Amino acid sequence: MGFKSVHDSSYWFYRSIFPGCLFSCYAVDLYLHKNPLNTLRTSTGIGLCVFIWFIALLISSFSVNSALVANIFSPINAFNISEFIKWFGISASITFSLRTLSHRARYGAVVEILFVASAFVINLAAHRNGMIHRPFFIGDFALTRGIDPSSILMAFGCAAVLSLSALLMMENNQKRLPYHFTVLGLLCFSLLIYVRLFGLPTPQLTDGIGLTGQAQNGNSGQRDNPFRDGENENNDKEAPVAVVVFRDDYEPLNGSYYFRESAYSQFDGAMLNYTTRDDMDRDLIKHFTNSRAETDLLPGAGDERKLVRTTIGMLVPHRNPFGLESPIAYENKANPSNLRFKRTYDAYSLAPEYDFEYLIGQETGRDEWTDELLQEYLSIPDDNRYQALAEQLIGNLRPEYIDDPFAKAWAIKSYLDENGIYSLKNQHAYEPDPAASFLFGDLTGYCMHFSFAATYLFRSIGIPTRVGIGYSVPAANRAGGSALLVQAIHGHAWPEVYFKDIGWVIIDPAPQQTLVDMTTDPQNDLQQLLGDMLRDDASFEDFLESQQTSFIQLETLLNILYAIVALALLVAYLIKAYRLWIPSFARNESQYRLCYRAMLDRLSAVGLYRNFGESREKFAERVNTTIPSLKPMTNTHLSLALGGNVPNIAQQQKWNELDRAVRKEVSASTVTWRKVIAFFNPFSWLLTK
Repeated sequence: MGFKSVHDSSYWFYRSIFPGCLFSCYAVDLYLHKNPLNTLRTSTGIGLCVFIWFIALLISSFSVNSALVANIFSPINAFNISEFIKWFGISASITFSLRTLSHRARYGAVVEILFVASAFVINLAAHRNGMIHRPFFIGDFALTRGIDPSSILMAFGCAAVLSLSALLMMENNQKRLPYHFTVLGLLCFSLLIYVRLFGLPTPQLTDGIGLTGQAQNGNSGQRDNPFRDGENENNDKEAPVAVVVFRDDYEPLNGSYYFRESAYSQFDGAMLNYTTRDDMDRDLIKHFTNSRAETDLLPGAGDERKLVRTTIGMLVPHRNPFGLESPIAYENKANPSNLRFKRTYDAYSLAPEYDFEYLIGQETGRDEWTDELLQEYLSIPDDNRYQALAEQLIGNLRPEYIDDPFAKAWAIKSYLDENGIYSLKNQHAYEPDPAASFLFGDLTGYCMHFSFAATYLFRSIGIPTRVGIGYSVPAANRAGGSALLVQAIHGHAWPEVYFKDIGWVIIDPAPQQTLVDMTTDPQNDLQQLLGDMLRDDASFEDFLESQQTSFIQLETLLNILYAIVALALLVAYLIKAYRLWIPSFARNESQYRLCYRAMLDRLSAVGLYRNFGESREKFAERVNTTIPSLKPMTNTHLSLALGGNVPNIAQQQKWNELDRAVRKEVSASTVTWRKVIAFFNPFSWLLTK
């Protein structure tokens, strides 16, 4: 059933998560202490949750794969039922497990809140797949004050986590509320610090072309198979990956702006790959620079080209720099917003202004190319069908065009346009030659299939060609402005033919039939916002200042919050260290009191502390099984405190022995993770009574 859409999936995700969580919360809170749930071990209950999860997935899969369900409820309703069952089962099983742990384990509440906090962070971090201007009431408020809207959303998320955590923990144990609330506050604070230091998380992208990722030192290494059956999904394709600001006006030749990042040009015996030769693809700039990098080979036909400077801000890391068609230089540019842009630079391009008629009668190749180099641009798989099909397609050309390279290439392109079907779902990737499987099979595939097939057909009749990869953005997306938003959906591959005295020319097939909607909603507001951030113009700063209000800005409030939290942590650590350190320097008459207080601090840090109304003797008796030396230490402390005597040498020696004994017993009876928490928790001394 190939009708599942991202919209429907996310719709039912949210519609079924809430009732699943609500159902489990009520079930646990009302029936956990009644038969039969109270007889189940915690591990058994969690195991049953995993089993329910598995059963929900099975039922969900059956609903969409069974013709019976589709016939009874209709295919759309079958899909909706499947999505509801799946997400209801997943949410109910997870919530049941977490609530059970919260009731039965001391650490359960922390685990539960950490999970809730993670859910908030995951939903807010990517910020609508990078759409930072939404929701509009937050975006408008922030942007007119020069604030990144993500900061407001992050603050809302932290506040929501803290509020929810208080409600969840108060219902179980009010005495530990300050401790847990402080820990969660520190977690939220650490999230803000992380964002300040390392920037905002970026959306996960489905990238089957290999454009995004870690920067490469050149592109001569082997790349992964670019044909991704079943992996090349449309999910997250709206996520913005870069913004381009045009410093010179330019309208493209064919209705789309092409931004080349790299190229597949050398046949490696299986398919086209990055070249390993220094004399191939000399026009490509294959590395980022902190200064300026220029191409080794300029394109020709200078009088038919226009020098265009663009400023590019990358929102996600890329393997290589990219620039408008025929880039000749990249120049590093100061990043106006390290929190938003991963890298910024200027790209200089000799963009073509000729029309396609200019290419009629032009020769291919380059005079400086050796026969060996020319052969590299003509190598194809050992399959005679490519040449046979190409010759068949150019057989109907008019006599005056029969030997014209551009006319031949256009005839092949027209065939793919008219007969090819664009689809992200195909079964060609793991064939020995995916391009042949596509071309001589169902002619159903996406840009990689069309570009490889066209390149092999061009090469088979002596036209030097390579596959360019990068982005293709409709010119209409500029909407009359100078900024252009590049989204993941614009990732593209296309054939390029080398014409003598002109350079590499894009001849891109455009299938007229498509099985997938690759359009996106206009993002004019986001495009303008990111363009303004990238420009960092004084006029934009003046506009922001004119919109300032007399109220204290969120940025100022956050800075004050950071300072208060940092100061509170520092003071708490100093007090904790003082209380543990001062007994060693105290006078004899007060040493026993300060030493006993320090010992109670150590016990509080590992979770052992007096309850309200509990005497010190009762507390020592309660922990006697794990800390037996605390009882005589408590009795000695009380005798000295109530008697008012200054301890003599014998009593002092006995006191020190008890102190060492209690420390050893605390260390021996405490697990490692509690020791780590005890060491780093600055507020544990607050529980000492």
